[in-house]
Amino acid sequence: MNDKMRLGLIAAVSIILLFILSLWISTTPADADNSVRFGILTLLPPLVAIILAFITKETVLSLFIGVFVGEFMLCSNDLNIISTIVNAFLNLGSQVISCMADPWNAGIILQCLLIGGVIQLITKMGGAKALADAFAKRADTPRKAQLFTWILGLCVFFDDYANSLIVGPIMRPVMDKLKVSREKLAFVVDATAAPVAGIAIISTWIGLEISLIAAGFQSVGVTNVTGFGIFLQTIPYRFYNIFILIFIVISALTLYEFGPMKKAEQRARARKEDEEIIVPEAPGFDEVKPVEGVKLSVWNAIIPIGTLIIGALIAFYWSGYTTILGGEDQALITLMQTAPLSFDGIFQALSQSDASVALFQAALLASIVAIVMAVGEQILTIEDAISEWIGGMKTIVITGVILLLAWSLGGVIGEVGTADYLVGILSSTIPAWIVPSLIFILGALISFATGTAYGTMSILMPLAIPLAWAVSTGDMSFTIVCTSGVLTGAIFGDHCSPISDTTILSSMGTSCNHIDHVQTQIYYAIFVAIVAVVFGYIPAGFGVPWYVCGVMGIIVMFIGLRILGEKVDFDEAEEVSS
Repeated sequence: MNDKMRLGLIAAVSIILLFILSLWISTTPADADNSVRFGILTLLPPLVAIILAFITKETVLSLFIGVFVGEFMLCSNDLNIISTIVNAFLNLGSQVISCMADPWNAGIILQCLLIGGVIQLITKMGGAKALADAFAKRADTPRKAQLFTWILGLCVFFDDYANSLIVGPIMRPVMDKLKVSREKLAFVVDATAAPVAGIAIISTWIGLEISLIAAGFQSVGVTNVTGFGIFLQTIPYRFYNIFILIFIVISALTLYEFGPMKKAEQRARARKEDEEIIVPEAPGFDEVKPVEGVKLSVWNAIIPIGTLIIGALIAFYWSGYTTILGGEDQALITLMQTAPLSFDGIFQALSQSDASVALFQAALLASIVAIVMAVGEQILTIEDAISEWIGGMKTIVITGVILLLAWSLGGVIGEVGTADYLVGILSSTIPAWIVPSLIFILGALISFATGTAYGTMSILMPLAIPLAWAVSTGDMSFTIVCTSGVLTGAIFGDHCSPISDTTILSSMGTSCNHIDHVQTQIYYAIFVAIVAVVFGYIPAGFGVPWYVCGVMGIIVMFIGLRILGEKVDFDEAEEVSS
């Protein structure tokens, strides 16, 4: 079958399917709530996007079609297919523009572009190579390299986006030299992004988390607790976050892999020492080389990256500080006026900060510092430095497109009522001990389908806390376990989802094909999630202490990896390194 016939067949089948879809929708009452009106069809937009992404490996096309299907559903009022298609296309454009106009989204895209420019400048100045060489001397075996990546991921604890964009480019040359696959690097980077930021007591996540917790407990009449206090009590029960971090260490030390990751590691190990790594459909900075003859210095990387990290923390604080002083909470205003640099003052300021603006400001400052260094050290002229900075931004453009389409899909999913439908069918009468596990699974499903942990937490927390409080007749410990289930389930689903922004940024930061990253990571994430449910949330639902659940989970992960996995030999790579 030639290409014209194949294209014609696809078009004909698509029109038939759209006609059937419009026929189905047109029989439902137009004035009903969308989650009721569409029913199981609410799952169609995310399912189409996810299934097509796995089949075609074309992320942009898959997301585009997913958004279009959602808009088509919203525009379907009769059997006039042509009119519905035109309106859906017009609404799709409006949806993308709306996402781009959102201040938070615009800030994220701009900071990604600027960080891309900083990385390219660092690379041209030789800082990235010098830093990679310095790390390679210490992380001189694949085991150490994976553990070193894990430690760096823990150090960039304050934001998951910054984690993906900083750790990936730094460690990629080291992992490539030691024949560790891009897929394994992307997994380690992704698994130390949201799972770390989600439990860090100082991060861009904690403001949303504690506000949702506080509102949830107020809704059941509990006013003698603080959102931060409950947040701290949920940390031991954040089983998926903790287990996935420990799983990285177990896998790195034992060298055992399973599923598609094993095949990816075997391919990487079989690569010849001087063989060029070609990763299709993987945006990154592989083709960028240091300026010829430049003296390699780690400071050409440390100073701009340090400026980015320190600048981000300062910007977080200043953003929250000014927000509090401009607000109406007199207690917080008094705290900022009397003890702005106390632990509570710093914590409250970071909790109230606008992460997207703060990261943009830090990335802009780091860009200026990198340009000044490149010109001051006479490595680049001012024209060349700005040109390279812009060139680094161009590398990130495809990531911006993917993020916009992912956010647009999230907006459409919200309009068709996917999350409400899932909550409705899964929150029926159930025994109390299964509630934490059910909340975790429900959070994972919503987060996987929508690609957002923040949105999932916002949707599920107001439902989960009253449900847990009711079925346990006011048991605070049980409600805390269920609260943990919301936060952790949202992160698990976000971690697996191919339409999640952090998953996309992890692929970009490590120059790994996005779908390859998703396919290799999802097996590990699901394995750890199963352990978290069976040996974490189910026993915790019966009142088993968290430390008993934790020990059982770690032991089971170790045994499970040895049973399911196979050791991928690193001996050759270690000999080459040494």
